[in-house]
Amino acid sequence: MSPRSREGISSDERQGQVDEEVDSREVSAAALRTSLVIVNKDERLLSDTLDAVEPFVGRALFEVVVVDASEGRLDDIRLAHEWVKWIDYKQPPGVRITIAHQRNLGVRLAEGDVIVFTDSGCLPENGWLERLLAPILEEGEFVSCGPARSIGKSVYSGVHWWGNANEDYVPMATTINLAFRREAFDAVGGFDEAFGSAEDIDFTWRLTDHGYRLRWVQDAVVRHDWGTPQRQLRRAFFYGKGGCRLLRKHPERIRETAKQNSVPMVYALFLLGLPVTLKWRWYPLALLWPIWRHRKEELRWLVLLDHLTMGAGMLHEFLRPGT
Repeated sequence: MSPRSREGISSDERQGQVDEEVDSREVSAAALRTSLVIVNKDERLLSDTLDAVEPFVGRALFEVVVVDASEGRLDDIRLAHEWVKWIDYKQPPGVRITIAHQRNLGVRLAEGDVIVFTDSGCLPENGWLERLLAPILEEGEFVSCGPARSIGKSVYSGVHWWGNANEDYVPMATTINLAFRREAFDAVGGFDEAFGSAEDIDFTWRLTDHGYRLRWVQDAVVRHDWGTPQRQLRRAFFYGKGGCRLLRKHPERIRETAKQNSVPMVYALFLLGLPVTLKWRWYPLALLWPIWRHRKEELRWLVLLDHLTMGAGMLHEFLRPGT
């Protein structure tokens, strides 16, 4: 007779149960379909992204869904990629930025059990999707995320960029490189459509509030073209506005956020204090500290302008919410 464990189950029976559990997980993972969702408006780099992800279709991907708000201006890209499920999105009256709306629509119309998000202009590095999905399909995770590395020099290509985390789980993530099971999306009610930006941070914060962990996959990498310096600064302003709205919605996270990334708040306070220059002319010299701190950045002056612009966006949202 085979030796029994303390639970009264023989080693052969226990091994049989383990094998059955492994087989069950493999069958379950194999049954999961994955949809890649990309939201877009007038971004012609979408074509490069679609070309790059096409080889995944039929293998790691069941489908690619594009939710496009370009009102037909990208029909040439649509016709060149007939294998894409293309959704023409019509902007609701009175809504200027519809990114969260488009994300929710994309998830609703996607057929996958697992949803992956990336952005127009992103190009996957080798093994990106397989590595991003592995924690979900093979390890039972519900959410996974990875880094985005800049194509060329940008404010996001320097030494302080967030894409070099060294932990298994992170406190927040962006949709530039994110995967999750549909049930996690449903559990938190999707993306908050009151946000014009930072809707993805709000989404992942709410995931963690519901007990989901954000599995960090360091080697699941996409590369992204962040555009011209002018475009990066416009983006920074909206990031600042979104950051202020985040903290208004999640005041319990203000202290935690200040520890993780105090830049928007510090620069907003600096701009708020500019009138004191009338009395203390040395006040703008406070910027010498961040100039020195970012001396090793590739574009240190653009980084400084980016942070000032982000602070301006946060201050604008604080003083004139929703405008």
